[in-house]
Amino acid sequence: MDEMPRDHRPAKSLRVLLDPPDPALAVLLGLQPDLEVVTDVLTGGPHVALVDDVATVADVLAEAPECAVLVMTGSAHPGLLVAALAAGASGLVLRDGPVEDLAAAVRRASMGETVVDPGLKE
Repeated sequence: MDEMPRDHRPAKSLRVLLDPPDPALAVLLGLQPDLEVVTDVLTGGPHVALVDDVATVADVLAEAPECAVLVMTGSAHPGLLVAALAAGASGLVLRDGPVEDLAAAVRRASMGETVVDPGLKE
């Protein structure tokens, strides 16, 4: 029997952590074919974490140093981008933008890119 072609397998390859948990966003991100939302750093082994607070960046990196961390914000605040990057974050993204944009940012961060939403550049 031949193996099933790769593109017919479920390919939930990128694990994403939301901190704090956001059930609505988890559902939307989970609808992306390549994203899986995990609930815990230690058991979930996230590739990318989406956090609401710059102070959380160091906590996530302490538990999962290989994880890319994106700080989510509702709007640009003076100094937020610099603070996020200084804390070790891989970028700054809009919390309430289209989920496709957020998913694209997650994919880019997982490949080592620094991601900054164009609307948040200082």
